[in-house]
Amino acid sequence: MYRSRSGKDEPAVLLIDGQCLLCSGITRFVAKRDKARAFRIAMLQSSIGVQLLIRGKLSTHDLNTFVMVHGNQYYTKSDAALRVFRMLGGWWRIGYIFIVVPRAWRNLVYDLVANNRYRWFGRTDRCMLPTPDLIGSFLEQGIQAVNQEGIPDET
Repeated sequence: MYRSRSGKDEPAVLLIDGQCLLCSGITRFVAKRDKARAFRIAMLQSSIGVQLLIRGKLSTHDLNTFVMVHGNQYYTKSDAALRVFRMLGGWWRIGYIFIVVPRAWRNLVYDLVANNRYRWFGRTDRCMLPTPDLIGSFLEQGIQAVNQEGIPDET
């Protein structure tokens, strides 16, 4: 977790494509294993998602990019995915070993999957609605606010 200026440990925010069934599955995978509550999740298409993308100077139209916002740092594509493994802890940390593979190679694989994810895994017309067991992990108006640093407030 990121330690904010106030000294609190703040969770990372994961921005996902809310219409992608692969992304929805990954979201459920992470939320189920996130015992430390190290993550909050928002859709790239949501108002909070768009605000965070703008703040990070990232495209608001590129839904092929998985984004992790951790403190003031923005990680995308394979960098974001590998950092999720590291933050999940336990045996999942082993997945972070692939950080030694050059980013260009990792992102070639990432892009191959991202560009074909709708064809291979499907897509929905609407953004994923969080189930009751996942709703505490999601950021959206009325659930959790995001402060000026782009970090969820404890409200």
